[in-house]
This record gives sequence, structure tokens and C-alpha cells, in this order.
Amino acid sequence: MGYKNAIMAKDIVRYGEKAVEYFCTGYNCAQSTAAAFAECADLGPQTVFTAMAGFGGGIGGLRETCGAISGMVWALGTIEGAYDPLDTEAKTAFYESIRGAIEEFKGKFGTICCRELLLKAECIPQPDPSVRNAEYYAKRPCAHFIQAAAEIAARKIDAGR
Repeated sequence: MGYKNAIMAKDIVRYGEKAVEYFCTGYNCAQSTAAAFAECADLGPQTVFTAMAGFGGGIGGLRETCGAISGMVWALGTIEGAYDPLDTEAKTAFYESIRGAIEEFKGKFGTICCRELLLKAECIPQPDPSVRNAEYYAKRPCAHFIQAAAEIAARKIDAGR
């Protein structure tokens, strides 16, 4: 996978907006965040939607790691993770970048746990997907997490270029 187009600082918000747009059409947090970077990874959005389908709901509805984090890590790995597996220094630098992105998200929201994020917003975490309607989108905080995760990924990718 190659890095197709440089992400310019002015475009960072566009990735967050694209991720939220996908979410608002019914895709889960992981699919939405990752698919915003599909073109950068020379992939079609449908390929990304399929690959990330099981990561929604905090991984299959377990409400563990937020799907936006999974999508963000996928984007960073797909675009920046092509290191030689025997190059410990490169692998370490990549892992540090991932940890930095996750720490930035945690700094903003306090956790990366889906269940905890939902409880903070007074949403009762359920293992199964909810019906997407106006009430769901009005009550659910997920769009904020998705937008932030996509923008963090875009900034990290931009900084690495």
C-alpha cells in the first residue's frame, strides 16, 4: 500500500468531516474513521467498510476499544506502517507514533474504552447495534470521537511527511 497524496494541514478537518459523514449514513465508528483514508491507501471505501466491519461497537459490540481508535490505528498502519519487520528501530518509532495518537485521543476524552465513553455521555452501552435514527444521532457522542480520531490520524500522517 502506498501513500497516495500528502495530507496538507488545511485538509485535516476534511478527513474528520468525511468520517462523520460515513457514520451518519450508518457505518460503524471503525468503518467511518478508517474509510476516510481509503483513497490515501489506494483502496475503495467498500473494501475498508468490509475489513473494518467487526471493529464497531468496541470490537463486535463488546464495548472495549472504541471503534474510532481501531479505525485510526488502521489508517496509520496502512499509510505509515510499511517498515521492515526486522528493523526494530523503525517498528519502535511506528509504535511510538500509534501510542502518541492514542494518548492524544485519551487526553481529549479521558479514555479509549467504548463503554466508558458512552457512559460518560449517559448512554447505556448495548452489545447489539442500535437503530440509526434522529434520536440515535442526537443522543450518541460517537461522531465527536470519530471526527477527533480521523483528525488525529490526518495530523500524524501530515507530520510524518
